[in-house]
Amino acid sequence: MINTSALREKPTLIGENVRLVPLGPEHTDSYFSAGLDTEVRRLMGAHGHPTYEQARKWCESRADREDRLDLAITAPEDGRYLGELSLYDVSPENASAGYRIALSAIEFTGRGLGREATRLVLRHAFEEVGLHRIWLHVYAFNMRAIAVYRSCGFSVEGRLRDSLLWEGRRYDSLLMAVLRDGFDPS
Repeated sequence: MINTSALREKPTLIGENVRLVPLGPEHTDSYFSAGLDTEVRRLMGAHGHPTYEQARKWCESRADREDRLDLAITAPEDGRYLGELSLYDVSPENASAGYRIALSAIEFTGRGLGREATRLVLRHAFEEVGLHRIWLHVYAFNMRAIAVYRSCGFSVEGRLRDSLLWEGRRYDSLLMAVLRDGFDPS
């Protein structure tokens, strides 16, 4: 059985280059702005973006969710918003959950921030929440993200063919997952 209190009590997870804090109303402006970035939306497969009011309601409601974990990725030195991540679709019966991460601007990619944030949240998910399996979807063109996920122990389990139509082209989505005993915390 998993420790659901580890989902209710929103943690702060501290790494060398990132600090994961509960996503809240103070992140609304940055969360909204990230949704306006075309490249961020392409990597996420999001054709539209939320209105400011939708972003505000989303950020305000995260602390009340007991069935998922939504964290802002921030810079440890000044609290600058770098992105956000989620453990969602948590299945206590199966000790599994979905995972997603989005850096808020392309300028934050290639610096190891996503890898560090992923390792921090996976460690929390496996050690504190007690999950056994964490899965995600990533578009096959996002080679950088795929490499990060592999370095954290994720393996490709399947392919959803032509699952994204973006500017007239179709792209596959990969289903990847990591099991507790396959996670590399280093």
